[in-house]
Amino acid sequence: MATTAQRWRHLAGEFTRRVESVTPDQWERPAPCEGWIARDVVRHMTDWMPTLFLTSVELPLPVQPSVDLDPAGAWQAVDRDIQAALDNTNTAQRMTNTRAGRMTLEQLVAMTGLMDVLIHTWDLARATGQDETLDAAEVHAFLHGIEPWDAALRSSGHYGPRTPVPPDADEQTRLIAFTGRQP
Repeated sequence: MATTAQRWRHLAGEFTRRVESVTPDQWERPAPCEGWIARDVVRHMTDWMPTLFLTSVELPLPVQPSVDLDPAGAWQAVDRDIQAALDNTNTAQRMTNTRAGRMTLEQLVAMTGLMDVLIHTWDLARATGQDETLDAAEVHAFLHGIEPWDAALRSSGHYGPRTPVPPDADEQTRLIAFTGRQP
């Protein structure tokens, strides 16, 4: 089984590939999240992840350009610092307090960050007309891991109502629909 650091490298790499493929005229396109544009997908990732992951274990926030001026550069700075924290065993094992209880940075990233990167990869791809295909193994693991938590996740406010899909829909479609998006 891959480590959280390896999974982050892979999933963040897929997000990075999509970010770097956005042309300047595509940043203002509507994204699947209501009221968001493509740039807002990156803004979301670069705003909350450093604060939750890095400062919670007493690491400095990354020095990053403005998402408005350089979305790819902003994401690359965040990705670099989170990857470095996960690659450092001592840092990855630092404890932090979360709403879900006390856990290591590595556990926190696995619980919240990896799925966010996966789903927002789809969001950015959809907004900018890129390949929307997500890692099938990650999709499978997340879908089966979150389905039992449906009521709790909905009540958290992080997910909208599940979008209906046909019973024979593939796992990626079901995961995207679970998060309230139109696949």
